[in-house]
Amino acid sequence: MNSPAIRAWWLLMATFIFVTTTFRLARAVDHTTAGSAQVDYHLAGSKGFGNPASGNSDVFDGFTIEASFKMAVDVSEHLSANVKVCFGCHGLEADMAYFDLRAADEFNLRVGRFSPSFGSFNVRHDPANHKLSDKPLPYDMGRMLRKNAWNNGVLPAPFPDVGIELSGTHWFGETAQFDYAAYTVSGFRNSGANPTDLNFQESHLPYYVDNNARPAIGTRIALTFKLGAMADTTVGGSAMTGTYDHRNDLTYFIGGADLSLRVERTTIRIEYLLRRQEFDASNPALFKYDISPRQGDFFAKHGAFIELEHPLARRLDAVWRADAMFRTGNVLASSELSDGSSVLRATFGLALAVERNLRLKCSAELWQFSDPDARGRQTEISAHWGAVGTF
Repeated sequence: MNSPAIRAWWLLMATFIFVTTTFRLARAVDHTTAGSAQVDYHLAGSKGFGNPASGNSDVFDGFTIEASFKMAVDVSEHLSANVKVCFGCHGLEADMAYFDLRAADEFNLRVGRFSPSFGSFNVRHDPANHKLSDKPLPYDMGRMLRKNAWNNGVLPAPFPDVGIELSGTHWFGETAQFDYAAYTVSGFRNSGANPTDLNFQESHLPYYVDNNARPAIGTRIALTFKLGAMADTTVGGSAMTGTYDHRNDLTYFIGGADLSLRVERTTIRIEYLLRRQEFDASNPALFKYDISPRQGDFFAKHGAFIELEHPLARRLDAVWRADAMFRTGNVLASSELSDGSSVLRATFGLALAVERNLRLKCSAELWQFSDPDARGRQTEISAHWGAVGTF
């Protein structure tokens, strides 16, 4: 009863009771609908450019689609509801279904299924909100080459979950803004017999039920400073922790830091993520290396990216991105990774606004892996051509 997760639950429940008994309900005032769809063609270097591949299952190539539809309703002066369904690599699912109860700008209570506040990119993970076809490597979900060997990114986005979040914003005059969020959610999971990594797919499979009944907790804070009429900068930090196996024995911790700078239409973004995760070491035969008797039951996965977005013309934007991941720790015997594996990627892309709600995208990517594939290749190339529309 003294664990941080239990205390967080009691605090949020007390907050919920306080807010619901304080407000006076008002009439419903408005509702809005919105949606987006992106069609992307991914030409994977290992196949499309004649470089022999290690297998078709380690990359999503060819045509893919990501689509979403959202409805928001103002139930009263202080209460609103949001529902969003999406279709992508996980099929059709409920990306969000929650209520927001707002007492003030500094006090908003969210209850339901939503993406917890973590990092800067999570806010713009929808393909309509960023100008490249795929996500940065730390947040990659299925677009990267050798995705199975790496089990996607550090924290594949989006990561909707069921729980409660308390958040708010406070302004310090007209030059500074402080944002915070604290939440408790079901958390990531792996229901296997000998879990060695998070199974992100389980979080997207209905019915959305936790496998260990112990919630994860997390928080985010951010400061934004207005540097001028057309310039601002934001610095933020995020963290979450929980257990992912059904016995509540194996823990994970994910931390991150982000920085962004906007000057007129030019934006620079930098973000770093780390996941430290324990695994089941009860069967040493599963692993490539001997289990160290001292702290040999965990691995660490780092990810970072830097991105520059700059307009070349009124309707044409260029995006340069460099991103990377590094993983240290034991791996399964069948894995092509080592106890110190890395992947680097350089991307250049263009985004052309055809209409106000329609954008064409194209990009080229150069990959460098520390570990060779089955044919000895460590360098790959790939390309994207896509279109995204909103309403």
